[in-house]
This record gives sequence, C-alpha cells and structure tokens, in this order.
Amino acid sequence: MMKNLCVVTVLIVLWSCSSTTNTVAETGVCGASSQMDFWLTKGNESVKLEKQSSILGFGSVSNDFSNIEVDDSKIFQTIDGFGYTLTGGSAQVINQLNTQKRKELLKELFGTGQNEISVSYVRISIGASDLDAMPFSYNDLPTGETDVNLEKFNLASNKGDVIPMLKEILAINPAIKIIATPWSPPIWMKDNSSFVGGSLNGQYYGVYAQYFVKYIQQMKAEGITIDAVTPQNEPLHPGNNPSLLMTAAQQADFIKNHLGPAFQLANLKTKIITYDHNCDKPEYPLALLNDAGAYPFIDGSAFHLYAGDIGALSIVHDSYPNKNVYFTEQYTSDTGSFEGDLKWHVKNVVIGSMRNWSKIALEWNLATNASFGPNTAGGCTTCKGALTIESSDRFTRNVAYYIIAHASKFVPAGSVRISSNLIGNLQNVAFKTPDGKKVLIVENDGDTAEKFNIKDKDNWFLVSLEAGSVGTYIW
Repeated sequence: MMKNLCVVTVLIVLWSCSSTTNTVAETGVCGASSQMDFWLTKGNESVKLEKQSSILGFGSVSNDFSNIEVDDSKIFQTIDGFGYTLTGGSAQVINQLNTQKRKELLKELFGTGQNEISVSYVRISIGASDLDAMPFSYNDLPTGETDVNLEKFNLASNKGDVIPMLKEILAINPAIKIIATPWSPPIWMKDNSSFVGGSLNGQYYGVYAQYFVKYIQQMKAEGITIDAVTPQNEPLHPGNNPSLLMTAAQQADFIKNHLGPAFQLANLKTKIITYDHNCDKPEYPLALLNDAGAYPFIDGSAFHLYAGDIGALSIVHDSYPNKNVYFTEQYTSDTGSFEGDLKWHVKNVVIGSMRNWSKIALEWNLATNASFGPNTAGGCTTCKGALTIESSDRFTRNVAYYIIAHASKFVPAGSVRISSNLIGNLQNVAFKTPDGKKVLIVENDGDTAEKFNIKDKDNWFLVSLEAGSVGTYIW
C-alpha cells in the first residue's frame, strides 16, 4: 500500500510541475530529485531563459514517442565559443550606463555564475565597422599623403571605448577568444580613396599586411590577444560604409604573398580565416583553399547567412576536413518578431552552424541605443542589438541575447559536438562539455507542442516542448 501511495505522490508532483513548466517526465523513483536540468524560452515571451522546476528523471515505462538519440561515441568539432560582435557603437552605448550598472551588465554577459550567460567569444572590427559613429582606420592621413612605413599607425580611435571594455571583459573571463576583421583599409591604400567600396591598391598589399601585424602587436601590448583575423568583412559587399571589394583571387594573393609571410616573419600565432561572407558563395573559400600557396596559411573559412543555406559550411568542410569553419555574423532586425527571430536564428545560427561543423556561432552587434544607433552614414539603421541601452541605469535584453544564451551558458569553450538525430520539427544539436555533462539544445520549429524522448544509451527522459519554444537540456 505504501508503494502505491509513493507512485501516486510522484505522479501528482510531476503533473503539477508540467502544468506550469511545459515539461513532463516519467520516473519510477519515489521522491527522486531531477536528473536533468531544463532551461526554457517561449516564443510568446512569457518565459525567457528560465530554469524549470520539473522533476526530470530517467524513464522506466516504455512509450511510443519519437526519440532524439544522443550518442557521445560519435564526436565532431571542438567548440571555441558563442557570442557577439563588440562594435565600437556597442561599446559606446554600454559606456552610457553608470559605472555600477555597466559592471553588472558585463559580469552578466561574460561571467559564469548562476545568473550569467558565459559569453565565450567576441568579434571586433579592425578600425571602424558600419556600427561606429563614423568611419576610421588606424592610419588616417590628409588627402594625398601616404605612410608606407606605418609610422603614424595609432589605436587611439579605440582607446576610449573598445579597448577599455575588452580589458574589463578579460578581467571577467581571461580565456575569452577574440576574432578581428576590417571593414576597410586606410583610404590612401585604396584605388578609389574612399571608405566605401574600391579595392586595395596592388602596391600596398605588403604595407597592409604590416598594418595587420602592427594591430595585433599593439593590441597585445594592451593585454589583448587576437586569436584570429579575417582579411575582410563581406568582401563581395562593397556598398557598405566602410567596405572593400576583395575578390577570391585578390584575397589569395594577399594571404599567400603578404599576410601569411608577414605573420610568419613576426612570429604571430594569430589564425588567418578566409571569406567572412554569405553562404551563397562557397566557391570563394574553396578557391582559396584550392590555392597551394595560400592553403598553408589558412586556418579555415568564416560565413554569414544573409544569403544561401547553412549547409554551405559542410560543403567547404567536407572538401577540406582539416580546415575549420566559423559562423561569424547574423543580425536581428528592428522589424523582426521575438518568436520569428528566436526560431529562425536558433535553428540556423546556433543549431544549423553547429551541425555543419562550425566552431563558433556569433550574432551581430551586442548593443545599440533606442534608435538602433550609432551607425555610419549609409551603415545599418535596422540592426537591433542583443541589448538596447535606454538610459544610464536601464537596458533591455532583446531576442539575440536569448538566442546566444541558450548555448553560451551551457556549452563552454572546449566542449565537443556529439551525435543527435533530427526528428520532425524538432531541430537540435548536442554537446559534451569538458566536465562530462551532456547538453541538448532543441527548437520546436512546428506549430504544435511536441512530446518526445531524449534518449542516452539505454536511458531516456520524456519531455514536451511548445511550438516556437527553445529548450536546453543538461544532464
């Protein structure tokens, strides 16, 4: 009689939990504590990255629901991290917070505590991006002047915002990795003498390679290690401000004859990553990897997804499995809905990039003001930051915050992707962390709630997930 009473009690507790947290579990252990943690975000915004109180225990009663099978005997890429681009504009608006609020926010973003999201990777611009207040490089000169010895190279334009903030971030997470990319060289190196468009003048390829070397060395002198660079942001998009057209042939020439040898001579370990543009042109990074002179200097290729399909990462990876792939940018728009952006970005940027071999997943800008600025004249006016800084003591967490947090908080650098199968509308990806935990991120891309098993060897958890919701499961 006592045994039956125990089972009834457990079922009542489970029913009570699932009715409020969108999760049910089958367990035969009376009074069992949860064997799986579950963090949830709903597309309707009623729940945002909240740990659920459900008792999730290994199943003991078979069922006919579909299985997501997680198999840690099948290991894929090692993960470098998840994060955002710290644009100059992002640093400027975060600096508008009062000292205490800014410190609390940076700790929330980059710390590893219970209420922090553990961002482990950031992207920064070499010079200005289009989300700075104005275009600049580190060697801007009066019209007609040149500086082939780079005697006037200076990081001053970033010493009031990005560099101090990176130092604060490194104090919180000394292991964070940084990738840096230029939107434009100094305009005296370009064939059109403008920050917008044009190409790198052939006579300055070697000088521009030294510009990268000086940048990495001077950032190092500030205590900031640049883990990787790409030669150009969106090299086939010369209409932005700033921007540069750099064809695959030009980038191959620059890497094999100038940038790679310059890094080698300066004994720099900074990785060189090619392309850094949309998934619709995998032939661009493939052309560089096909170049025998450029190949030895290239660590891998970087992608955005404003065009093409995320499967392009696998096309490039499968052609050159010894080279890495990276997903470095995707923005959320000021006109996007929370549910629509949550579903699409988790499905493609987080799950999609990871299932296609990416070592990182980065959303675009970390923060903007309430007017989606600052930006250059002609720069993006619709890019919504992961955060909106509204006043000196107030900010809003936007959808990109939760898109990244569902991975960054639970999948630290050094984790490995492990096998998991796709079933129906349940987009998912699985990892094993350095401390042996397993993590499964699931996005319900359908229109109805789904009930399913998370199966690990001979054990399973029976759970459910509402339409448009994202769950991260840890055990």
